[in-house]
Amino acid sequence: MPETDSEPDVAGLHDLSRELGEAADAVRRAARYTSELALDTRLPAQALGSGRARAVLRCLVGTLTDAAGLGWAFDGRGPGARVAWLAGVLTSRESLAVSLAVAGLKARIRAAAVTHPDLLTDPDTGRVLRAIEDDRQTEALRAFRSIIGSRGAERTFALLAPSFGDILAWNALTDENPFNDAAAWGIATGRTLTGAELLFGISGHIWALLDRGPGRAEPVAAAPSLLERLDCSGTIVGYLRNIGTVGTGGTLLVQRVTGPDSVTRYVVQLAGMATDAISKDSPQDVLGAIHAVARTSTPYSRAVTRALRTLVPSGTDIALIGHSLGGITALNLAADPDFCALYRVTHSVAIGSPVDGKRPADPGTRVFSLVNQHDVVPSLDGRSAVSPYALPAQFTEYTWTDDTHAFPLCHAAARYAHNLEFDLPKESADIDAALAPYRGRVTDTRLFSLHDR
Repeated sequence: MPETDSEPDVAGLHDLSRELGEAADAVRRAARYTSELALDTRLPAQALGSGRARAVLRCLVGTLTDAAGLGWAFDGRGPGARVAWLAGVLTSRESLAVSLAVAGLKARIRAAAVTHPDLLTDPDTGRVLRAIEDDRQTEALRAFRSIIGSRGAERTFALLAPSFGDILAWNALTDENPFNDAAAWGIATGRTLTGAELLFGISGHIWALLDRGPGRAEPVAAAPSLLERLDCSGTIVGYLRNIGTVGTGGTLLVQRVTGPDSVTRYVVQLAGMATDAISKDSPQDVLGAIHAVARTSTPYSRAVTRALRTLVPSGTDIALIGHSLGGITALNLAADPDFCALYRVTHSVAIGSPVDGKRPADPGTRVFSLVNQHDVVPSLDGRSAVSPYALPAQFTEYTWTDDTHAFPLCHAAARYAHNLEFDLPKESADIDAALAPYRGRVTDTRLFSLHDR
């Protein structure tokens, strides 16, 4: 579309957001070095003598507290720098680095609003953004709850989905919570979340402690009625329908296929998260989903590995196809060097999954990421479908919008299958072409029940 005054240059905004993120990161590194020099070393006194050192220290501290310069810029790993940084967070003192980072996040939101104008024109979302802008986090939370009350959670999350991570990062950088800053900085500087979740900043180490288990897989006899409903077409739509048929009750589906070249391969189909419990014996619970975003090895991935070791000969070609948490686990397995030493992961397809921060261990693995832009789940790793940061060449990302502006309906496996079949025929054909070696005769179908322990 031609550019107008009301429709800015998206590419220009993306360039600006990246430059601001880089500048914020550089200023923060300089502030960290200055903070540690001023508060946590004795270098000035040793180098300059006590009289001159005191003047140097006053200059350094002044640099780190000047509202017209670096702002309250204390940072660093030393105890003195950490205490000064925490004091600034708890008293809402902003640094130049934070101001630059927030400006970059705003540029991203403005760019996203070109294709999703409701982000800025909707009065309810405007209230949320203005409250964050004015450092009124409590009011922002009330406004968010008000939208949910008036429109329902389904419409609210779909409305904010294109910039959900950016909005959370903006809020985290300016609130009084010291724990979520690291995650927010990751998003502001173009890094996806691999160490902590964004809302509360809980470390991935904590999630790993809460979501423990070596993983266990038990063979399950498939009911004839279930086998009759499974799709054997070898298409991405068919695999998604199979995932929906198997459901989220902790069951893994593996199909053995004799390809058009008479080579035997396996297609592993991984379902998403069950929503009926926070923590249970199945690795497909809420805890497992949060853990899987931050870490590669989880009870889900370990259980799948145990299942495949009993069935698939080492060195075999496999394709990993997953929806939601299943897509995260597909990329986690592809990113595991030990797993890739067992099997040749030729393809990993993630549908509605936050996988942008993960990288396959084998450079030959081809990754597909399929995202409905109104689905908030794929952005939970900090990178949205309208991100200014490109994915590696190993990734092929397809994003789209449809008339389903409600979450979680737009996240459902059945809805993604509908999109791929009727709205994205070319994209579906491209994926099917890539998976052509697996499009043959299904010679065996196995089901496994997965457990944490």
